[in-house]
Amino acid sequence: MRVTERLSSTTVRNRQRRADGRGRADDGSASDGPSCPGSLIVVSNRQPYRHEYEDKDENDSVTPSDSGSSSPDGNGTTLMGADGGTHSTAETRSITVDEPTGGLTAGLDPVVQRTDGTWIAWGDGDADFTVTDERNCVAVPPDEEAYTLRRLELSDEAVDSYYYGFSNQVLWPLCHGFPDLIEDRSNDFEWYRTVNERFAEAVADHATDDSVIWIQDYHLALAPRMVQESVPAGATVAHFWHIPWPSPETFRHCPAGGRILEGLLGNDLLGFHVERYADQFLNCVDRFLPKATVDRARRTVRYDGRTTRVVATPMGVDAESYERDAQSSDPDQLSDLFEEYGIPQGTTIGLGLDRLDYTKGIPERLAALERFFERNPGWRGEFTFVQKATPSRTEIGTYEQYGELVRSEVQRINRRFETDDWRPIVYTEDMLSQTDICALYRRADVMVVSPLIDGMNLVAQEYVAASIDGDSALVLSDRTGAHERLGSHALTIDPTDTDGFTDQLEHALSMSPYERRRRMNTLRQRVFNNDLESWMDTQFDWIRRVHGDHQQTETGTDTDSDSREPTPPV
Repeated sequence: MRVTERLSSTTVRNRQRRADGRGRADDGSASDGPSCPGSLIVVSNRQPYRHEYEDKDENDSVTPSDSGSSSPDGNGTTLMGADGGTHSTAETRSITVDEPTGGLTAGLDPVVQRTDGTWIAWGDGDADFTVTDERNCVAVPPDEEAYTLRRLELSDEAVDSYYYGFSNQVLWPLCHGFPDLIEDRSNDFEWYRTVNERFAEAVADHATDDSVIWIQDYHLALAPRMVQESVPAGATVAHFWHIPWPSPETFRHCPAGGRILEGLLGNDLLGFHVERYADQFLNCVDRFLPKATVDRARRTVRYDGRTTRVVATPMGVDAESYERDAQSSDPDQLSDLFEEYGIPQGTTIGLGLDRLDYTKGIPERLAALERFFERNPGWRGEFTFVQKATPSRTEIGTYEQYGELVRSEVQRINRRFETDDWRPIVYTEDMLSQTDICALYRRADVMVVSPLIDGMNLVAQEYVAASIDGDSALVLSDRTGAHERLGSHALTIDPTDTDGFTDQLEHALSMSPYERRRRMNTLRQRVFNNDLESWMDTQFDWIRRVHGDHQQTETGTDTDSDSREPTPPV
């Protein structure tokens, strides 16, 4: 829904908690859901709310953010810009607010609202700084003003070097096992260090002795040590690393690898999705930081007078929201989608949903589909594979080339097998709403998730949550973090084994209804039992433990921390 109002304040006000659970209660009774043990400061590259001019000016620039959601478009709220001082257009141009629709930002947003906390992120919207105060802060969400969003303004050069450079041409390929794709450009690391320093300075502006500072992902690997050096001693610094961590043999290719490890060991708590990544991090520390003491049994590292605990906690999705959207999907809406993309009614549907990223295994998927239609001519005209792809980081040559390869392969395979009224692969890069995506999830007979490597992969879990009819199958790469939770009842593939991949596609399409339901019922139980809220509960259990140790250390109270292990997720 779009409403028009005037942005009246950039200060956080306490509001009564609404019936739907959003907002912050003044009486402290709003304890539903995960709760943080201290004053929460979230630090991430991506911001939870973005302000954009509704009427785009030719000089407006749109900069990227990493997306943790399958649906890239947000819910829009239209506002008139507040008086921005030097922003002469603020009173004459309408501003929309993109709100979080999925992934980590959507999951964390209500938690930060309950804590009256602070979120620090890069302000990448073209109207972001029209609506902030003199400290670059704005109260969010617009209709609640429950917490403070502190934005950092980055120059084009900083974005090119910090984001496109070191983050996504060094750390991303390195951690995903593609050292040959590393581009170590001059000045990229220095800009990465500078931007991390700016994030740390912003944290210091807001931190207190009781603060819990929760840093997100690979863009901010140097920030933890910088933060520790600038915040009160009682504050706790935690970090979740959402992508894989490489083996020492791969990590040795990292420019400034020692600095990255030292930065991350500024954390009191460092989390990964799966145990394999946590263990590989410990192996890298043991190999490349000889002064560090690694305790593998307890998964702790002692370095430079500090102890860092390393944990593995697989992330989930907001399963109830995907189930709810799937239940409310309109058959006419799906018919309109099928008509728009030329998908025959009644055809068996396969589905892929990915960013155009070289880690996602899309060419390998296309090769398996081509082999499938070679081996199974009876399925021609009866099975359509829908591939939704989202262009990503196209300013990086490797990504642009990858997108061109995918598009050309789709065209080649379609030319080989298509008929006058059927295409084997329906490919689109269009923006789809979460409602449309959930309708496709529900309708798809087979979901194919085939990354060459993936820290977790939330799409697989979203599909399972939206598969409310139960008569569907998940084909899942054994190289995803999600495979550790779902692999026993998904159809496992090695994405590089074309014949084996094709065998599993055939199995998915020939499986009995009973077998499909049996597998999907178990998958759904696992996804709902280990959803996003459960993951955040586990995060805060660990943070509470480390935070308590910190507070007791500050007061001189001894504690046996290893006797208070948080309960791991099922």
